[in-house]
Amino acid sequence: MIDAEGAEDATLRARLVQGVPVPAIRAFLDGTQRSQVIGWVGAFPLVYGTSAAVVRSRTERRLSTWDAPLVQHRVYVPLAYVLAHVARGDLERALGAMLEDTTRPALDGSIPAPHPTLLLERATLAVSRDRERLELALAERWCASRGEPIMIDGGIGASEAVAQSSCAVGVVKSHRTLYAEGDALAIVLALKKGERSSVIRVAPRGRSEVLSWYLRLRDAEGRDALWGLVRVEMCVRSRESISERADELSRWLLAESMPLAAPDPRWDRMAYGIRSAEEFLRATTN
Repeated sequence: MIDAEGAEDATLRARLVQGVPVPAIRAFLDGTQRSQVIGWVGAFPLVYGTSAAVVRSRTERRLSTWDAPLVQHRVYVPLAYVLAHVARGDLERALGAMLEDTTRPALDGSIPAPHPTLLLERATLAVSRDRERLELALAERWCASRGEPIMIDGGIGASEAVAQSSCAVGVVKSHRTLYAEGDALAIVLALKKGERSSVIRVAPRGRSEVLSWYLRLRDAEGRDALWGLVRVEMCVRSRESISERADELSRWLLAESMPLAAPDPRWDRMAYGIRSAEEFLRATTN
């Protein structure tokens, strides 16, 4: 839990979203990743990873793929340890551009320990970073060429160009980090359907600053406190007041709560357009 700086109110409070929900989102961006161990060299894992991203554009209630989806296949290898067993030239000939080293030295020259579980975790994180890179590439392309409202699954702060674009709306469905403590946290968890929290400033290390708030999409009575709760991100610069813009984007997102993204287990927080992107990638990257 992190206490964030307020951008709208002196202290965080619950606000009823003003106005009627309006479906104004024109596109939905999401990515996917898969990884599996395909072999071992001694005690060291070789991991095959697939990362992909797609934008699904909506025209007259129909979703179609915008531009070309990005798909990448890599084999993640801890070269610092594997090269004691296999010649580098043999690996490069066998894998070519798919070869990715998971033991590249840090700035201080250190490399990860030869713990098999640690190396597996590093490979999985590398696949995740590659997926995020593909997502950001598509997001930057959309913002530069189209400039129409796009919902991005996850935060927007990893790309300065996207974080500064007024068309990008980031929607964070998981809450491993909660940007509220004490009384503010109690207010966030008690939000009712159609309510949002005050806008705050969020700037995690290594990411661009964005404005953010929590929004309750569905009634959580009888459910856990995070049911139907999302965190929204938008650019810091806006021609409108912060309150007006936060309400506008919240209305857009409330409108996307129908139709249901079922049977996905995250349907309480997931827009149907994001589910469409995931289904497309699942069907085309298997």
